[in-house]
Amino acid sequence: MKVAIGYHLQEGPWGGGNQFARSLSEALQRRGDAVRFDLTDSDIDIIVLTDPRARSSTVSFGAGAILRYLLLKNHGALVVHRINECDERKGTRSMNRMLRQANYCADHTVFIASWLKDLHVWRRDTPASVILNGADEQIFNRATYARWDGREPLRLVTHHWGGNRMKGFDVYETLDRLLADSEWRNRIEFTYIGNLPPGFAFANARYLRPLQGDALARELSSHHVYVTASVNEPAGMHHIEGALCGLPLLYRRSGALPEYCAGFGIGFDDTDFMAALQQMLEQYGSHVEKLSAYSHTAERMCAEYIALFDRMLAQSNAMREARRPWRNPWLVLRNQVPL
Repeated sequence: MKVAIGYHLQEGPWGGGNQFARSLSEALQRRGDAVRFDLTDSDIDIIVLTDPRARSSTVSFGAGAILRYLLLKNHGALVVHRINECDERKGTRSMNRMLRQANYCADHTVFIASWLKDLHVWRRDTPASVILNGADEQIFNRATYARWDGREPLRLVTHHWGGNRMKGFDVYETLDRLLADSEWRNRIEFTYIGNLPPGFAFANARYLRPLQGDALARELSSHHVYVTASVNEPAGMHHIEGALCGLPLLYRRSGALPEYCAGFGIGFDDTDFMAALQQMLEQYGSHVEKLSAYSHTAERMCAEYIALFDRMLAQSNAMREARRPWRNPWLVLRNQVPL
């Protein structure tokens, strides 16, 4: 099987899309499959669309390039559209429209969380499935995690590549203010790792620039609890990495977070973070024991994608037959198909 992934792999700290593309490409190659990051070859079996923003520096091809490839070079390739974005996560107004237009080229749509299926981000007339994200358990694991002894301050941590305020900065600012309060100063510590909104600075919290790989895993493991307050999170990797390192989760009940975090910590709504924090201080021991069962690993994620690709190839004739109307080049010329 030859798979083309529409992503330029990035070196150094980067977002979850980069981790997905790297994990999937490595898993495919370990199985003996061929991986490409462009549409040069004429014998590609599976094309993975990762982002509708074809001009983004991380995107190696978009929906238009895929459609031209199908029309002019290889009618037999099958297309998987992985949807991991939405307008709701950053308050934008164009992403959902771009996702719907790009989805026109898809034979199968994969969502990285169930809640995304209910948004207006896809055509809804093609097969779809949900494959949850997973992080590299060879890097992010509980090997060096030291559980809280109940006497020292409870060390909380979060990390984000994106510096948008909707990543949860209302809660992170609350933690920053608590650290100036004599009642809380000796009870908790808080570390933020990653990029910040323009002009923002913490007054009391510990701040670290973005980390990756082993350095990030070591830093996460030196804390006791992972907190994520992201609003309308499509899925993310950050909380997964924290949980795999053994940290119980304090998570906002928003977007995909309940699907990933429920059962492995304490959820909170917009107005009850302080109550959840107090509950974690009191019930930490019962939550930390559950993390051994946390299963959102890259190995599991990649196995599900590869199984999907195999099923699609086994049903390739039927899938190509189902899409025949939109492969008509006259529809493209008449601008009925977005390029």
